[in-house]
Amino acid sequence: MVEQSDRAPLLDWEEIPPPDPNQAGPPPPAPPREEDAPAEKSSQPVGRRTQTGTAAGTGWSSSSSSSSDNSTATATTTITCSPSRSVTAVVASRDGSPGRPRTDLRGHGWTRPEPLGTDRNVHFPGLSVRDQWEEKDQIVAVFVVTFDTRSGNMVEWCLPHDINLDGVEFKSMASGSHRITSDFIYFRKGCYFGLACFANMPVESELERGARMKSVGILSPSYTLLYRYMHFLENQVRHQLQCPGQYSPLEAFYEDKKAVLPPIGNGLVTACPTWSVTTINRCMHPEMKITHPAGCMSQFIQFFGEQIMVLWKFALLRKRLLIFSPPPVGVVCYRVYCCCSLANVSLPGIGVSVPELRPFFYINIADITALETEMSYVACTTEKIFEEKKELYDVYVDNQNVKTHRSHLQPLLRLNAADKEKYRKLSEQRQMLLYSQEVDGDCTSNEEDLFILFFMELNNRIFQTLSDVAGSTDPTLTTEHVRAMGLDPQGDRSFLVDLLEVYGIDVTLVIDNLCCP
Repeated sequence: MVEQSDRAPLLDWEEIPPPDPNQAGPPPPAPPREEDAPAEKSSQPVGRRTQTGTAAGTGWSSSSSSSSDNSTATATTTITCSPSRSVTAVVASRDGSPGRPRTDLRGHGWTRPEPLGTDRNVHFPGLSVRDQWEEKDQIVAVFVVTFDTRSGNMVEWCLPHDINLDGVEFKSMASGSHRITSDFIYFRKGCYFGLACFANMPVESELERGARMKSVGILSPSYTLLYRYMHFLENQVRHQLQCPGQYSPLEAFYEDKKAVLPPIGNGLVTACPTWSVTTINRCMHPEMKITHPAGCMSQFIQFFGEQIMVLWKFALLRKRLLIFSPPPVGVVCYRVYCCCSLANVSLPGIGVSVPELRPFFYINIADITALETEMSYVACTTEKIFEEKKELYDVYVDNQNVKTHRSHLQPLLRLNAADKEKYRKLSEQRQMLLYSQEVDGDCTSNEEDLFILFFMELNNRIFQTLSDVAGSTDPTLTTEHVRAMGLDPQGDRSFLVDLLEVYGIDVTLVIDNLCCP
């Protein structure tokens, strides 16, 4: 039997109590290490980020020289908690104490609505009153997928009955899942995003060959809030394993959460959602943190170590990244989200002419045709055959091994001194943040905010310098400019050449290449 959660018995529709609006929230729990965390509880994935505001203050100096340890500059940035609500926050690069960088993301000019009255019913586990004011529910389908010993994966039930779910039976039950007991999967279905929870239960049935496997999933135009329904889906897949064919809870869920689709064409959403920077501590109870996509950023960087700087360059260049891993695939879906987060830029106008870095999440061989037309994406798979399909990707990630078959991208695989220095700064800031949380009880910041803002500011810094040089009377990019961007004049030469070409920035690069071509 698949074990039930100690936190929520089957169909015990739990509500996490809303925080007291007059008190600061408790400090977030330290994220578990990736190797220790169960895959089904690992945290990752949000639509495309809106280009607004200017991120600042994660340890980089605003001058043209290298970063200064005594910088006290403060800037504002726009942090979006949902597609319809933005928070203007003050981000301080230093808190005034020597050697303790701090990111303060407490909202200014934004009043949180009062919690709804207690007389309102909360129908589903994991959904509390605090969720109901953040963003309108946009569930367009709910479905049950089962594995049939004669027919293979098949859609057993769905609402609405006329929705096209072709391929969902393979997306929501990853190849190789028969070897594990539970998993969760993020995926794309056309312009929809999906989340499915899978479970495998042993049964004494020759017809089912000793195992019953099902997935319960949902589709939405955006994956920003899909994490809210993880607990509900986990409960429901266990319910379907033990009581097959009882769909009334799923029917009630769909009726309560279904989206109103635009009355045009076939009702499909024609554009993918925009990215949003989320500040988790301000938007949800800490208990929800590990199941939210942004909650995995620290685990992601700890897993890849310095290789994160290699992934950052490929993401910024909008390359096609494919991540392979055997099941469980949930934590790997979160790595897809984290890779996309490395390329965030908040400067207006930057990146509007380049391909979107689109998260595909889990893919299988049925997605080959769709991937053939994609110019830029990040995806993950459990199918090793994709490694041979080199025309479908630029960068292949197997465990912590990052490689590319593109000869002109080979130099980007080598870490240079500037890469190691940036990673050192990131690690140092993380340690200082953890120290301030432990010693000072400072819970105003978290690791996810630090990581996201670190890379956003790094990207902003690069593009701001390039824009300033391109708009000057002498559009010549010198060694000093490159160092001011936090790059290595020699080691990052090929990266800069590709970056200027991809983003169409018209400057003259005059750095001598002292290395062999």
